[in-house]
Amino acid sequence: MEHEHRRPGRLVLVVGPSGVGKDSVLDGARAALKDDPAVVFPRRVVTRAPGLGGEDYIPASAADFVAMAAKGDFALHWPAHGLQYGIPKSIEADLAAGRQVVVNVSRGSIDEARRKYPGLLVIGITASPGVLRRRLEQRGRESPAEIEERLSRAAAFSLSGDDVAILNNDGPLADTVQNFLALLQKPA
Repeated sequence: MEHEHRRPGRLVLVVGPSGVGKDSVLDGARAALKDDPAVVFPRRVVTRAPGLGGEDYIPASAADFVAMAAKGDFALHWPAHGLQYGIPKSIEADLAAGRQVVVNVSRGSIDEARRKYPGLLVIGITASPGVLRRRLEQRGRESPAEIEERLSRAAAFSLSGDDVAILNNDGPLADTVQNFLALLQKPA
């Protein structure tokens, strides 16, 4: 394959309210693309103790995270729910090599990402209120009051822009993963 005029890579931001199934969709896409070197799913750095389940993350102490941010080790970073999250700066090498870099981020980091990485794609994952309530209750991590707060935040969730695609995750996960993969195939 000729790489005379290598296309720049594309940053793909995955966003959505807690409980819509972002990690499940990303896990399915990661498994489907495990042999495709053109798509990478970097691990986030999170100020969370190691081995707590959910996503495969790089644990960091709060002090280490602050030091990493000060050194410029993150392409993007943000606080959420009492934790700090960071996307390693190493994604820039993948983008320069023409790869798609798929990351789960906070909605609040979209504008900064748009400034730093033009041509990105934002995939907003949603679920209907009833499905979201059931998922939050089933996972058992939040109190009833916290579930109501999350549902309220989810109802206020909105995205706009020419670079945004919305993906509903009410149906079978396999269908959502296939739709996600189809979005990754669309040209930038």
